[in-house]
Amino acid sequence: MRFVLVVNPQSGKKQSAALLDTIKPIFDSSAIELSVITTDFPGHARELASELELTNYDGLLILGGDGTFHEVVNGMLGRQDGMALPIGLIPGGSGNSVAHDLGLLNPIAAAKAIVGQNTRFIDVAQIKMNDSVIFSINLVGWGLVTDVGKRSESLRWLGPSRYTVASIIEILLKNSRRATLVVNDKTIVGDFTFVVACNSIHIGKGMKMAPLAKLDDGLADLVVVDANITRQRLISVLPKLFNGTHINEPEVTYYQASSFSLFPETNDILNIDGELIGTTPITVKMLKQAIKIFA
Repeated sequence: MRFVLVVNPQSGKKQSAALLDTIKPIFDSSAIELSVITTDFPGHARELASELELTNYDGLLILGGDGTFHEVVNGMLGRQDGMALPIGLIPGGSGNSVAHDLGLLNPIAAAKAIVGQNTRFIDVAQIKMNDSVIFSINLVGWGLVTDVGKRSESLRWLGPSRYTVASIIEILLKNSRRATLVVNDKTIVGDFTFVVACNSIHIGKGMKMAPLAKLDDGLADLVVVDANITRQRLISVLPKLFNGTHINEPEVTYYQASSFSLFPETNDILNIDGELIGTTPITVKMLKQAIKIFA
C-alpha cells in the first residue's frame, strides 16, 4: 500500500518532525510506503489535496491539527477530477478536535488505526457566503467564539491553554452582536453573545461545546447564547464547557439542524475550524457522510 502524508511543521508545538520519527516505524513494519510532503506556507495542504496526482495512492494522511485537516478536506472536495481518498488523521495540533471525538489523540494509536485500514464516513458542513463556498469539519463560530479565536492567535506562545486564557479575556470584554438566525424553520432576531455550530463534540483543547454531536448524523449542533448573560455568569459557566453541562444553563439554547442561516447586522469574520476566515452572512448545509476517514 502507498499513502501520501502531508506534514504541517507549524502545527501545535511544532513537534511534527519528532512525531514523524515516532510513527514511521509503524508503517514500515506493515510494508506501507509513505510519500512525505512538508507544507511550506498557509494553504499549502489545501493546494496539495486539490492538485496532487492521487491515482497511485490508497490514502491521504495528515500529521497536523484541525487547521490542516480543514485545508485537506477543502482541497479534496474542490478537486476537478472528483477523486477522493480516505483521509488519515495523526494528531499534531493544539486542538485535534475530530481526533478527540474519535478517541485517537495518541499519534501512535492513530497510526495503528490507519494501518488497520478501518474506515468510516463523517459529515462536512458546506458554508455558502457571498459567491464562495467553504467546507468545515469541526465548527463554525460567530461572535465571542470568533473574538476568542482572534485573541488566541496572539497567545500561541501559551500553547493549548491559550484558548482558556483568550476566553476569559473576551468574556470580560463581552461584545454582543445583533443578528437574525434561521434554524429548523424558526427565525430568531436578537442580540447574541455567540452562535457556534459544531460537527464534533469537542472544540479548542478538550472543550465539549456540543456534547450531543455526532460526526456522521447529518446534523449541525448549534449552541446559541443570548446577550442577556452577564460577565459573572459567563465566567461561572466557562468551566462547564469541559464536561458539556453548559447546555443546561437558561441563557443557552441548543439546536440540531441539517441546515441554518445567519444574518448579522454587520458583516463579521468567522471562526471556521479554528481559522479566522470567511464573512457573514452565511447559509450552512450539512453534507451527510461526505468524506471517508481512517478510524
